[in-house]
Amino acid sequence: MRYVPRLAANVSMLFAEAPFLERFAAAARAAFRYVEYQFPYEFDQDEVAARARQAGVEVVLHNLPAGDPARGDRGIACLPGREQEFREGVERGIEYARAAGCPRLNCLSGVAPPGMAREQLREIFVANLGYAAGRLRAAGIRLLIEPINPRTVPGFFLNTSRQAEEILQAVGSDNLAIQYDLFHMQIVEGDLARTMERLLPKIGHMQLADVPDRHEPGTGEINFPWLLAEIDRIGYAGWIGCEYNPLGDTSAGLKWAKPYL
Repeated sequence: MRYVPRLAANVSMLFAEAPFLERFAAAARAAFRYVEYQFPYEFDQDEVAARARQAGVEVVLHNLPAGDPARGDRGIACLPGREQEFREGVERGIEYARAAGCPRLNCLSGVAPPGMAREQLREIFVANLGYAAGRLRAAGIRLLIEPINPRTVPGFFLNTSRQAEEILQAVGSDNLAIQYDLFHMQIVEGDLARTMERLLPKIGHMQLADVPDRHEPGTGEINFPWLLAEIDRIGYAGWIGCEYNPLGDTSAGLKWAKPYL
């Protein structure tokens, strides 16, 4: 059986020509049936859910609360002293996911504080993920972790697919999987096709953007027509989030996606 890649528009980054709440309809007009977004928390959860329903698109992913970006936070799951804040964020993420019918939440590890032992941060990360995986299981939601390249986010704790595998093993929950972002993984380790094939049972979601500048496919070094066919060949049946910064108008830059929409 063949799987045409199911593309999801990341409306935190695509259709930035319009205000956030209008981007669901813009995605639908561009023939997307699925959407994801990064952080919906400055908007009312019921309004976000209503806009998705009105547009006729399915929400497939968003992130757990990740701290205060103005303070340099890029997630808090590995940070000491913020465990209670993390747990409160888990509950808030569940509320937003339930409102929108979103079946998976991504957890960002955070930036490692200077001078702290990685083993200590790892223990905090594993403990927080164990808590979150259990709470999300009770809510019928899957938890993901995402390795991110340190060029885009200097100091980010979780960088490689191998590290993510080790974290999954340490947590020991079948409600935890990897969000495999092709942009980040091409920068950090390359060998995307073989790595995805090996990791396939552990991958809960994918995202894409071209390298090096995080624009749409066809603007950089990744051979996306071949790679998407390879993702199809190995039998990945999930969604692939289009999480990139369009070079210009979003719709004008979607020529690459027409065969899949």
